[in-house]
Amino acid sequence: NTFNYPGLAANSINNKKEIISCSNQDLTTLTTKLLQDLPAYFNRATQRSRRLNRPVEVYSYMLLAGKPDFTPLPLKSWTDEGEKSVNTTKGVEQIFFTTLERQYVKGKAVQLQGFHRLFLTKTESGWRMSMIYSQTGGYPKQKPPTPPRESSNTAVGQGIKTWLRDCRAGSVRF
Repeated sequence: NTFNYPGLAANSINNKKEIISCSNQDLTTLTTKLLQDLPAYFNRATQRSRRLNRPVEVYSYMLLAGKPDFTPLPLKSWTDEGEKSVNTTKGVEQIFFTTLERQYVKGKAVQLQGFHRLFLTKTESGWRMSMIYSQTGGYPKQKPPTPPRESSNTAVGQGIKTWLRDCRAGSVRF
């Protein structure tokens, strides 16, 4: 009851300010903080998805996420008859980043590098993930990475969705 306890009322006001400040963050600030927190969110997502009744499963643990690159991929317009590349996704921001992950296979640590192309859009309530495409390769580089795959429902996608939800709720501190 905030009317009887002025301290609670002040906290409610402060939380509202943080919600607004998170929703109004510029893309660079938002993405930098997201990638700083992503390993913890990724690792929690993998832990939640574990099936304890299976004797052997391989899980990745994210060690770190690299610096973002905001250079968008050139996209061809399906409506444009010309050969020029255009960005037809107005309001959708592209972020490329890499991750370093570790898996334990038969008791041996295997390092993997993830290559991710994240698409974010800003709504009235804050930033949301449109989609994410990922590739995986060995680390250090061994063979070419896997072909790109839509990865919104993988641990990396779930980690990003959860972080953005927490950001909109005011739980993320900048």
